[in-house]
Amino acid sequence: MARPQMLKLRDVLEEIDMSRAAFYRMRARGQAPRLRKLPNGQLRVSRADLDAWWESCEQNAA
Repeated sequence: MARPQMLKLRDVLEEIDMSRAAFYRMRARGQAPRLRKLPNGQLRVSRADLDAWWESCEQNAA
């Protein structure tokens, strides 16, 4: 079984064209993709979680 693709936060922010501050405001409201904190403190977002988040954005906009 292949490991899920994990994206760095800066790559996610670039893909969704959002500042870090705006992302954390959305996260505080429960509207951002789930972050995973690695043992070394770095943050990652799984590709599956980001894709699901994009889908929910499309559904909410409709």
